[in-house]
Amino acid sequence: MLDINWLNTFVTLAQLEHFGKTASALHMTQPNVSLHIKQLEQSTRVKLIERNPFRLTQAGERLLKSAQQTLQELQICQADLNAINDLCQGTVSIAASDIISRLLLIKPFQSFKREFPGIDLSLFNTTSTQAAELVKSAKADLGFVIAQKESQPLHFTELRQVRWCALGDGLARWQKKAMDNAALPDDELPTLILLGHDTRTRDLIDLALPSLKLPKYRIMEVGSVDAQIDWAEAGFGIAIVPAFSLHPKLNLTSTITPLPDFPTTSLGYIVRQNQVLSRAIKQLLLWVGEEITNSQ
Repeated sequence: MLDINWLNTFVTLAQLEHFGKTASALHMTQPNVSLHIKQLEQSTRVKLIERNPFRLTQAGERLLKSAQQTLQELQICQADLNAINDLCQGTVSIAASDIISRLLLIKPFQSFKREFPGIDLSLFNTTSTQAAELVKSAKADLGFVIAQKESQPLHFTELRQVRWCALGDGLARWQKKAMDNAALPDDELPTLILLGHDTRTRDLIDLALPSLKLPKYRIMEVGSVDAQIDWAEAGFGIAIVPAFSLHPKLNLTSTITPLPDFPTTSLGYIVRQNQVLSRAIKQLLLWVGEEITNSQ
């Protein structure tokens, strides 16, 4: 019988390819990492790794696939058992982007802590793509995402439609010059303040940018919607942001231009298909729904 702890050590070692880093990641000593691998090889009666340089043997590659699936299934099973047991202690893990968590989750989280004081809330600050991977692997119980496509093994529930707007002065002037075929010197080209390419939001915006009808423009990339808003307010360009992100902002001085030609997308939550949801998670989703209703 293969020990689960041995398999976990083996999978981590295969990912990190370094005994010292594996020991640190698992809060073990390096000799214990070596012992787990030795015990695993003795139990399977086959060599699993080559050390210098590090690589998995053919047998190691085969075991890795099964070990990863086994550990993931056990993690998923434990999450479902916690839900069935109506978990009143432990941790609920949520994956969400910075803008979603700050605009939609703060008040629901406060209500959650009052209602379920024995349950810790763990928040992964991620992109929508990363949130999907965390939910798939059961490292997160719930993910809040933008523009999730329905796909195995995830189930997506829409909470609201997301529309876009431009924050910043001068967009109409630049668009008029484009219609008049007026050439702009390089130092007068409009600057679009956008999120980086590692976000699903940026993928959506790039497809829609031709609808702005700007012949040429520069791009300034930033790491968060808040940064987009701050730079636009400081006069550095035009930020393309979800309209809902501006609702809680007070005293904005820059021009806000709705972008009806930008395609709407969905904001919602993802869980694993057939996942058992605990009473605590169901209640959290109700509070999030109320927060979305109040913000519209």
